[in-house]
Amino acid sequence: MSKSRKAAALLILMAAGSANAETPTAPSDATPAVVQPVGLGRPALPEEVAAWNLDVSPDGTGLPKGSGGVTAGEEIYLEHCAACHGDFTEGLDNWPSLSGGEGTLDREDPEKTIGSYWPHLSTVWDYVHRSMPFGNAQVLTADDVYAITAYLLYSNGLVEDDFVLSDENFTEVQLPNADGFIQDDRAKTEYPIFSTEPCMENCKESVEITMHASVLDVTPGSEGDAAQDAPAGASVD
Repeated sequence: MSKSRKAAALLILMAAGSANAETPTAPSDATPAVVQPVGLGRPALPEEVAAWNLDVSPDGTGLPKGSGGVTAGEEIYLEHCAACHGDFTEGLDNWPSLSGGEGTLDREDPEKTIGSYWPHLSTVWDYVHRSMPFGNAQVLTADDVYAITAYLLYSNGLVEDDFVLSDENFTEVQLPNADGFIQDDRAKTEYPIFSTEPCMENCKESVEITMHASVLDVTPGSEGDAAQDAPAGASVD
């Protein structure tokens, strides 16, 4: 038998097999497959959730137990932070300063530091805890972070050199610019205004001209106004 005849016979057998096969029935579940569970994964364990739940809020929520003082903080800072931020938190090269800048926020080039700009101490603690030191983040213990934060407060003249920061007195520390921010209330004050149907006609009881575009001479007005605003040599109809 030639190759072409063998191929034709194979196709006939395949067609016959397809015809005798049972027609598959549609799933009895009418729920679209895209929203059906796929059976993958499992609920996260409490300790797994805790490992990711690291953020600290301004009211102290999320702070771990611990403490650290200015003296210990200076030693830890010199070991882990000074290479970028300077021995005295003054900043090196393009690395930012962590202190100073008082009274500069209203200038054209303000100096935004922990002491001059940051509103909440929790941001300092949380940032150091999760992101520092650069390139080797999260090697510091909670006590280390408390100590470094205490040293940064001291460097900004906000506490004395014998100060010890802990989870118990954390919320008692107020940064100088704590009142320099306003609450974003646009969801209550602005969004409803722009979510309503726009007015397209008869939106005001009366309309009057309050200013004239005299340079362009495009504002319509009375004949007297037009004569007064018309450029020299121009005629007024």
